[in-house]
Amino acid sequence: MLDVADLHSHYGRAHILADVTLHVGRGEVVALLGRNGAGKSTTFKTIMGLVKPTSGSVMFNGETISGAGSHTICQKGLGYVPEDRRIFTDLTVMENLEVGRQPEREGAPAWTVEKLFSVFPNLAEMRNRPGGRMSGGEQQMLTIARTLMGHPSAILLDEPSEGLAPVIVEQMAQTIGALKSEGLTVLLSEQNLHFATLLADRAYIIEKGRIRYEGTMADLAADEEVRAAYLTV
Repeated sequence: MLDVADLHSHYGRAHILADVTLHVGRGEVVALLGRNGAGKSTTFKTIMGLVKPTSGSVMFNGETISGAGSHTICQKGLGYVPEDRRIFTDLTVMENLEVGRQPEREGAPAWTVEKLFSVFPNLAEMRNRPGGRMSGGEQQMLTIARTLMGHPSAILLDEPSEGLAPVIVEQMAQTIGALKSEGLTVLLSEQNLHFATLLADRAYIIEKGRIRYEGTMADLAADEEVRAAYLTV
């Protein structure tokens, strides 16, 4: 569903991504792992058109989207949940969800507000609460739910467990697992290996803007040398 090939990007003269290649099949959850500053968020922003690639290609559902505007990419059914959440703090839960509404699209899971509330029961209990009066975990769930209101066929989740209490991390893992069971394709950026292991089918590891490892989560769990080289602090 998502194919990234030989992707390069720069911030000014700084060469941030080099030869990044990865693919995500329909219905998969794939983790992009790496330490802070390794290039995970820049990879996501480049895929989404928020950072213009210097070279390389991004294909989504067989169509080239490299260089397209982020609004165009979203309209094609690729959702994006940024690490800084960016909810509208003055709007209620319901109003935030309405902001994300798009028409249903063929071949993608369809979402209604009530269906989202069944997946995110905490949000159902605070539907009229302003976003600014929610905890970090609740805001993260709202950001994901708002993205799903666009009926994407795949989403990029950037560091969804960052800054959350362990009990909320476990709840978030269950929620993303439920989304996978609905047929949603997920590319997940994470530093938390445990969280990624609960969800992902396969993993890539990025270090200094380059992909250093590709394999199944089971293979990664068995490879202590790779984990020590690229994931331990």
